Amino acid sequence: MNLIDTHAHLTYDELLSQIDAVIQRSVDAGVTGWITIGTDRAQCAQALQLAARLPNMYAGLGFHPHYANDIKDDDLQYLRQVCDDPLVKAIGETGLDYHYDNCVKENQARLFRAHLEIAAQVNKPVIIHTRNAFDDSMDILDEYRERLKRVVIHCYGGDASQTQRVLDRGYYISFTGTVTFKKSDALREVAKTIPLDRLMIESDCPFISPEPVRRQQPNEPALIVHTARCLADLHVLPLEDFAEKITHTSKRFFELD
Repeated sequence: MNLIDTHAHLTYDELLSQIDAVIQRSVDAGVTGWITIGTDRAQCAQALQLAARLPNMYAGLGFHPHYANDIKDDDLQYLRQVCDDPLVKAIGETGLDYHYDNCVKENQARLFRAHLEIAAQVNKPVIIHTRNAFDDSMDILDEYRERLKRVVIHCYGGDASQTQRVLDRGYYISFTGTVTFKKSDALREVAKTIPLDRLMIESDCPFISPEPVRRQQPNEPALIVHTARCLADLHVLPLEDFAEKITHTSKRFFELD
C-alpha cells in the first residue's frame, strides 16, 4: 500500500521529537505520503522545514480558528507569502469552531474569509475545520465557491443531510479515526455513501487514535491503516484496492507528483 495521511500535525513536540522514527513506522505500515498542517505562525514555519527535509512530505498552512482573536495583518501577510512555496499544497486548516467559547465568532469569520481569499489568489485547495458551526461554515464557503480550487472538510462528522450539501458543492470529505469508534454507527452509515473519488483519510495526529488502538498516544500516521481498513470494509473492497483508489483521490486533490 501507499496511503497518504492528508492531515497530520507532525510539528507537535511529541511527534517532532521522534520524527524520523515516526516516519519509518509510517512507511513500514504502508503510509508513504503526508500533508503536515501548520496551525499558527511557528508551526507553519516548522511544517515547511519538514516538507523541505523529508521526501513525500508536504504542507498545509493556516491559522486555526482558536487563534482568531490574536491574528494580526502581518501574520496574514506572512501566510500569503509562504503559500507561494510549491511544497505548500493547501491553505488551512481554517474555518469555524463554536465548540469552545474562546474566540469571538466575528473574528473567526474574518480570519476564515482571509484564508479563502488567499486560497483564491494562490489557486490552491482549502482544508476546512468546522465544529458545531456547519451552517455558518458553508455560508462563508458559498461566498467564495466560484473562486476556490478544491475544498475538503477534514475530520468529518456530518450527518446525511449535511453530507449531501457537501457533495452537491463538489467538496471532498476526509475521515479520521472517529469513524472507527464504537459509538460512531451513524458516521459509518454516512461513510458508506461517499464516492471514493471524493473521500480521503487522515490521522489528525497526535489526536484521535483509531480503534483498536484508541488508547495509543500520541496518534501517528502509521495508525491510519486501521481507519482505512474500517472504510474499506464499509465499501466492501479489499484494503489494497480501497487504498489505491483513495490515494489516487488524495494525489489529485493536492496535486502531488
